Amino acid sequence: MELTDLTEVKNFSYSGAKIFDKAQDFLPINGTDYVELYVGNAKQAAHYYKTAFGFQDLAYAGLETGLRDRTSYVLQQGKIRLVLTTPFDPESEIARHLRLHGDGVKVIALWVDDAYDAYEQTVSRGAQSYMKPHTISDENGEIKMSGIHTYGDTVHVFVERKNYHGIFLPGFEKLDTGYHPGDAGLRYIDHMVGNVELGSMNVWAEFYAKIMGFANLITFDDKDISTEYTALMSKVMTNGNGYIKFPINEPAIGKKKSQVEEYLDFYRGAGCQHIAVATNDIVFTISEMRKRGVEFLYVPGSYYDTVLDRVGIIEEDLAELKKWGIMVDRDEEGYLLQIFTKPVEDRPTLFFEIIQRKGAKSFGKGNFQALFESIEAEQARRGTL
Repeated sequence: MELTDLTEVKNFSYSGAKIFDKAQDFLPINGTDYVELYVGNAKQAAHYYKTAFGFQDLAYAGLETGLRDRTSYVLQQGKIRLVLTTPFDPESEIARHLRLHGDGVKVIALWVDDAYDAYEQTVSRGAQSYMKPHTISDENGEIKMSGIHTYGDTVHVFVERKNYHGIFLPGFEKLDTGYHPGDAGLRYIDHMVGNVELGSMNVWAEFYAKIMGFANLITFDDKDISTEYTALMSKVMTNGNGYIKFPINEPAIGKKKSQVEEYLDFYRGAGCQHIAVATNDIVFTISEMRKRGVEFLYVPGSYYDTVLDRVGIIEEDLAELKKWGIMVDRDEEGYLLQIFTKPVEDRPTLFFEIIQRKGAKSFGKGNFQALFESIEAEQARRGTL
C-alpha cells in the first residue's frame, strides 16, 4: 500500500463505512489486552495508580512466584489492564530501558484471535520481530503470544487468550494487598498517542497501514494544532473495527520548542506520549482524581465564556465543567468532554487524558488552542519552551 492511499480520507464520516473500508482485515484485533510500563519501583507505582487513579489489584509475579529477574504488578479498572514491571538485574533490557527513558510504556498488547497468525501477517509484511510465537500454559489453560517492534523502543505484543481462564497470564497469581480504594469510573482505553521524530510521522503511519492494515482516520497539520509559538502534526491511525486508535505526532517548526520536542528530549527518543482513558461520568471521575492528588492542566476561565457558542447545547452544567477544568468539543456525531493530566512522573513525558464521548468520534480539535497554551505555560515553568 502506498502512503497516498492512507492520506486521501481526511473529511471522514463515522456514520458510513467510508473510513473502515480503508482498513484491511488480515489482522483482526478485539481490543487492547494490557499496557505494560517499565518503572523504577513497581510496588510504589502500583500504590500510586490505585490511590490516585482508582485501579484495583488483579495479579502479581515476582520472587514469590518463582520469577527471578523482575517483578510485575497487574492492576485493572473497567476493561483497562495496567502492568507495572521493575527489573532486578541492572544489566537487563528492562534496566537499560529505564536508564534511557525513565518510567514509560514499553508494551501495548493487543487482544487477537490468533497470535501466531498475527505474527506471520505482520512480519511477512516487513515488521521487525520482538517475540516469536510461543505458547505458555498452567492449570488454567494456555496463552499464545507473539510480538513486533514499532516506534522507538515500544512494542506490540499479540495475545490470544481464548483457551485461558486464569487471572491474567500463566506465572501470575491473584494479587490482594488488602488496600482497595474505590475506582474512579475509568472504563476502557480510548486511544494511545505516539510521539515520533520530525519527518517520521508518515513513516509510522505507513507502518500501521502496510504492516497492520490500519487506515488513516484523520490528519491534523500544523495549522490545526498550533499557537503563536509551537506546533505539531498528527495522523490518527485506526484498525478496521475502530477499537484501536493510534494518533502519531511529530513536531512542526515553530518559534519555540513544542511539547513533542520536549517529550523527545526527555524520553530520549520516540515513545508513547499519553494514554486516553474513557469514562461514563467525567465530572465524577475528575472530582475523584483531584481529591486523590492527580494534577491536571489549567484551563483559563475565559475558555468557558464562548465555549457554548462553539459547541451548542450540552447536558452538563457549564459551571461544573469550569470548576473542574473540563473542556468540550463537538463534531457531526455529537460532543465530547476531555481533560489532560500533567505528566505523572518527574520527566515531562507520559501523561493521561480523561475523555467522555457523548456521540463524538473526533479528538477535540476545537480545544487544541486552549490545550496548547496550557501546555506551553507548563513548559515555560519548567524552562523547556
